[in-house]
Amino acid sequence: MGGAVIDEGPTGIKAPDGGWGWAILWGCFVITGFSYAFPKAVSVFFKELMREFGIGYSDTAWISSILLAMLYGTGPLCSVCVNRFGCRPVMLAGGLLASLGMVSASFCGSIIQLYLTTGVLTGLGLALNFQPSLIMLNRYFNKRRPMANGLAAAGSPVFLCALSPLGQVLQDHYGWRGGFLILGGLLLNCCVCAALMRPLEAPRQSSGSGPAPQRPPRRLLDLSVFRDRGFVIYALAASIMVLGLFVPPVFVVSYAKDLGVPDTQAAFLLTILGFVDIFARPTAGFITGLKKVRPYSVYLFSFAMFFNGFADLTGSTASNYGGLVVFCIFFGISYGMVGALQFEVLMAIVGTQKFSSAIGLVLLLEAIAVLIGPPSGGKLLDATHVYQYVFILAGAEVLASSLVLVLGNFFCIRKRPETATEEERHKPPEDVRVDSREVEQFLKTEPEKNGEVVHTPETSV
Repeated sequence: MGGAVIDEGPTGIKAPDGGWGWAILWGCFVITGFSYAFPKAVSVFFKELMREFGIGYSDTAWISSILLAMLYGTGPLCSVCVNRFGCRPVMLAGGLLASLGMVSASFCGSIIQLYLTTGVLTGLGLALNFQPSLIMLNRYFNKRRPMANGLAAAGSPVFLCALSPLGQVLQDHYGWRGGFLILGGLLLNCCVCAALMRPLEAPRQSSGSGPAPQRPPRRLLDLSVFRDRGFVIYALAASIMVLGLFVPPVFVVSYAKDLGVPDTQAAFLLTILGFVDIFARPTAGFITGLKKVRPYSVYLFSFAMFFNGFADLTGSTASNYGGLVVFCIFFGISYGMVGALQFEVLMAIVGTQKFSSAIGLVLLLEAIAVLIGPPSGGKLLDATHVYQYVFILAGAEVLASSLVLVLGNFFCIRKRPETATEEERHKPPEDVRVDSREVEQFLKTEPEKNGEVVHTPETSV
């Protein structure tokens, strides 16, 4: 778990770390932007929806919740589809579904219909784009993968800063129905990004070089990742982290208003957070890609989570607008680090072969946490009417996740020397010479067991 897994692609093809990979990176940047920013951007239309359908804020908030639940909860379904049909066809279908959902929503006559169109259809379409784009990015980049992940993750704050004002302009000029229709057209750009996802091809071999390597059979959903202690520790830590990670951005504006800050200044806090996040993600990716830093990417990710939790705890002590501005700056830095490192660390743990299944299972576990975290913070606020307690709870959850990751990783690494020592016991003494004729005779006479050749210290030279 502590070091990166060396991958050469699903068929033994080495990652090009450039070339067409930059087009893949651009497509992943756009897909990440739409996937993470869209659930927040549609909240611009909530007041208009409340006025037209005569509903409350909690009813409209379910649109964003369903979007996020579909984005995270359909991870295993996306894994099955990718392993069965490939990344490009799945993404093309997802782009069409996402666009169809928003276009259909512009003709809806009830909030239930909006749940099904904007929430379910668009959410499923974005999920079918997001996960395959990360898989393709992992296949095209190896040495530069941390930097590529950081740049791709920057799409989230960039698109959030662009889509929210755009949504307000569309609502002012065309109403919510016209705005949904235009946003549905914009989502067709996901199909353009899908067309960029060209699969890697094995180099052509001459007639005398023998048959090409066969692609190993792949399960539609590989549950064997749970046998990897590193993956189990990562999944547990990520699930605990998500409980508190998204809580502060949800409540920071209301927290500022509760302190008597004007509405415009309170809303500007999210702009500050997003602006810092834009630069934090690529920077974290570049730092992680350094040769001396990359072997310790798991510990850097754990530090990012600890930094984020500590920022939440210190933010709970803010008593004025200046204190909240400082909190948003440091939260934006730590939030960007987490966003840039979370999938890079998962790729390093499980490798390319199992990444498509691993990310689906992790997103499913995180979906449960996403549905628990913000609502639990809201219930705590309703019971106490004290925003500081909400920030303390969120900070404690993220701090706990960092401790789970770093301690679990430390003990996994500590067990490796013991295994090496056990192997050394069976090695022959260095001063004992082995005759080459004896080795040749041994190779000819050694039987195979259970279909696998038995490897011994003598045959592993």
